[in-house]
Amino acid sequence: MNRRSFIHGMGATASGLVAASSKGAAQRMKNDEITMAVIGIHGQGRSHFQDFCSIPGVRIKTVCDVDERLYPEVAKMAEQRTGKTIRLEPDVRRELEDPEIDAISIATPNHWHSLMTIWACQAGKHVYVEKPVSHNVWEGRRVVEAADRYGRVVQTGTQSRSDPGIQGAVRLLHEGVIGDVYMAKGVCYKPRNDIGIKPPTEPPEGLHFDLWLGPAKRRPFSENLVHYNWHWFWDFGNGDIGNQGVHQMDIARWGLNKRTHPRYIHSVGGHFAYKSDQETPNTLLSTFEWDDGKILQFEVRGLFTNAEDDILIGNLFYGTEGWMHVADDGYKVYLGRGNEPGPSSGEQSAKTGRELHRANFIEAVRAGNPAALNSDIPEGHLSSALCHLANISYRLGRRLEFDSHVEKFVADGQADSYLTRDYRYPFVVPATF
Repeated sequence: MNRRSFIHGMGATASGLVAASSKGAAQRMKNDEITMAVIGIHGQGRSHFQDFCSIPGVRIKTVCDVDERLYPEVAKMAEQRTGKTIRLEPDVRRELEDPEIDAISIATPNHWHSLMTIWACQAGKHVYVEKPVSHNVWEGRRVVEAADRYGRVVQTGTQSRSDPGIQGAVRLLHEGVIGDVYMAKGVCYKPRNDIGIKPPTEPPEGLHFDLWLGPAKRRPFSENLVHYNWHWFWDFGNGDIGNQGVHQMDIARWGLNKRTHPRYIHSVGGHFAYKSDQETPNTLLSTFEWDDGKILQFEVRGLFTNAEDDILIGNLFYGTEGWMHVADDGYKVYLGRGNEPGPSSGEQSAKTGRELHRANFIEAVRAGNPAALNSDIPEGHLSSALCHLANISYRLGRRLEFDSHVEKFVADGQADSYLTRDYRYPFVVPATF
């Protein structure tokens, strides 16, 4: 089977692929072995590799990355970590054809997250996909549908969901420690420097740039795209609200106990100080309001700033009886007008939330049970969508009203046009399964 026929036949053969893969996987589960491929190895993918290969019974067979310039270093890392030689491959479609692969982890640029997840589900693979799970709202919903249609375990990389300290904080909020929580605030005050202006050039030897572009429209190569600054271009990333910020957005929504989209969204901001290729804002203030009047505020500050209650990356929750601070240093509760100290977090877990989150994925795969996940794909879609909705309001420069039931804006065709994208053949997110 060649790669093009694989894509064209995916919908028709998905049931067979799932059945064949599940049969092989069931046998390996008896031997307590899960075979994985890590997709994307430049940044977050390195921690994927390190964490998954540290879990007993997990074998990393392949690292897939479109940049072959990384292969010598990756091969050395794999040899040092596992004592074995791993397969190196630029095209994810080859890995999805491999019946030995039970699961993949995805640490690529955002514009690839949904399509890779859907292809993997159709090929019978379980998926750990980094946040945000989508590049836009429409394709995020398709991922939710694909995971359900093909019965796959799909974990979202919002690792705070597995952090015992944050789990404890949210549990207290839901139990009413500060009364009725009426507002949450997420802050992402991460320093971001000027990326400058880089002219178009020929792609470097060893980089499969057409594969890197994938679903995005064709454009010339620029050094400002590969490997990190793609975050600041609309075709590939979602700005810092959809990069670092999606973690705190997820905690804010979790603490508010909201499992629907908001009714109203309003964002203001800009790209200040620098003249560069960057398209996304480095300063953004977004407000979300639900039908019951509860509010989520989110703020991105990439320039020079003070902190919020000593928080640069974290969350604040406000209730009718007090408020809560949630950050890397744990949670703290303050009650009443006098800010009397309430419960606070104690000792930190021996393992990080990141490690626990990836272990949770493997446990759910072994059990064949998506319900065992701490951050399943519907939760990932809702938090990712908040970031996308905020960006749409910013790009249009106005307040928007959204219908959560149909996932469209209310009588606003212009805003609806930002809910999806034009996909470049053959890297097309399917509309139905």
